[in-house]
Amino acid sequence: MKRIFSLLLALLLLALLPPAARAEDLAVESRACLLMEKTTGQVLYAVNEHEQLEPASVTKIMTLLLVMEAIDAGTLGYDDTVTASAYACSMGGSQIWLKENEQMTVHDLLKAVCVASANDASVALAEHIAGSAEAFVEKMNQRAKELGMNDTTFRNPTGLPADGHVTSAYDIAVMSRELILHHPDIRQFTTIWMDSLRNGEFGLNNTNKLIRYYQGSTGLKTGSTDAAQYCISATAERDGMELIAVILKSPTSTQRFESAKVLLNYGFASYGLASPEPPALSLIPVTLGEEAAVAVRMEGDSTILAPREKLGSLEVEIDQEEALSAPVEAGQVVGQMRVVSNGEVLAEIPLAAERSVARLTYWQLLLRCLKTAFLGG
Repeated sequence: MKRIFSLLLALLLLALLPPAARAEDLAVESRACLLMEKTTGQVLYAVNEHEQLEPASVTKIMTLLLVMEAIDAGTLGYDDTVTASAYACSMGGSQIWLKENEQMTVHDLLKAVCVASANDASVALAEHIAGSAEAFVEKMNQRAKELGMNDTTFRNPTGLPADGHVTSAYDIAVMSRELILHHPDIRQFTTIWMDSLRNGEFGLNNTNKLIRYYQGSTGLKTGSTDAAQYCISATAERDGMELIAVILKSPTSTQRFESAKVLLNYGFASYGLASPEPPALSLIPVTLGEEAAVAVRMEGDSTILAPREKLGSLEVEIDQEEALSAPVEAGQVVGQMRVVSNGEVLAEIPLAAERSVARLTYWQLLLRCLKTAFLGG
């Protein structure tokens, strides 16, 4: 009876564990962690991923995202000049020692944020974009809401300690993905190991040691305070797949980097991307349509993430409607493409009508019937 009870208890505990954590027991030394693949956004491993914790300077990923969005929207330029305010210069912590009214380009301030985690540079950029740090924080929280970052509340653009300034490993991965997926130009800054500002007078050394020591490292942002301990959102790319490894509240700086490497190594060793090409998609006949048939297209990207051992056995199956009745709308789902490995369905991708086909009017139908009867087609 005791053995049965012990077995039931073990099964119950197993059921309560996060699915990703059950699959593997990785040696990650942190309070929370998460591994995400960039293209698909799929989570590969996670522990306490929604626990609200202080992110320290990993906060600056959102600051960088808003800056890059402004640049890509054309409302801000790399060569624009920013004038440092007294408030920006008062930040303390990691900084490039801006002086009040000192001017620096957006390009150089971005470099300072990405490489040296400069708090003064972050606030200078925030004020330049939104008029004040407070207004910029409103933009940060609004953007977080839009991205579904439900565990997050920002109080400043820097990550300096502030009551209620919290996020989660999952939310950090989400904003990291948004930055590197849609604004890849950020790499020109996040991959710098050593550089300088002010015509070489002020040296910069990247706070992210993985940039120099981890193969394929592309960024992204470190952070540390007494309360947050040591944090990082680390990105790396190999064989066309980029991963995001988030570590929160690691006891030491070394453990932070080693834990990120554990996650990245696991992801690169275990998973890969594939983009199966569909066979030629046949036209679908349309009953009572102004056109006799409609072409079919694949809806969205066919890129899938799969365990490496299954990448060599991928097959594509097509299941689409044999016929349609007009009217047909462009984008109307008419079937699906399945990616299969040894009978297991790994992905289902919708197939859609390529264009709209209107229904014949009564007079068009009558004319067609007459044409068929008297002319034979």
